[in-house]
Amino acid sequence: MGIGASIFLIALGAIFAFAVDANLGWLNLDVVGWVLMLAGVAGLLTTLYFWNSRRRVVAAPVREQVVAEPVVPVRDDRVVREEYREVRRPGSGYPA
Repeated sequence: MGIGASIFLIALGAIFAFAVDANLGWLNLDVVGWVLMLAGVAGLLTTLYFWNSRRRVVAAPVREQVVAEPVVPVRDDRVVREEYREVRRPGSGYPA
């Protein structure tokens, strides 16, 4: 139902139960107001229950995986530590 709809039903029920003093003969507005308030409270509690259960975090089992060491390029028995990259930016005069 949602929190907004539940609060709306509670407010509407309170208006019918406490503020409206009309006599329709076949319909008692006090009873209608109390029923709407109870429906709003039930909807609010149900919504909060489902929101609370949705936020629970279940920890997944952790699997450890051995990863091979990264390959380091070797040149003439020396480890290459630097890498050169040419970056071309749009509008710098280079053809695309």
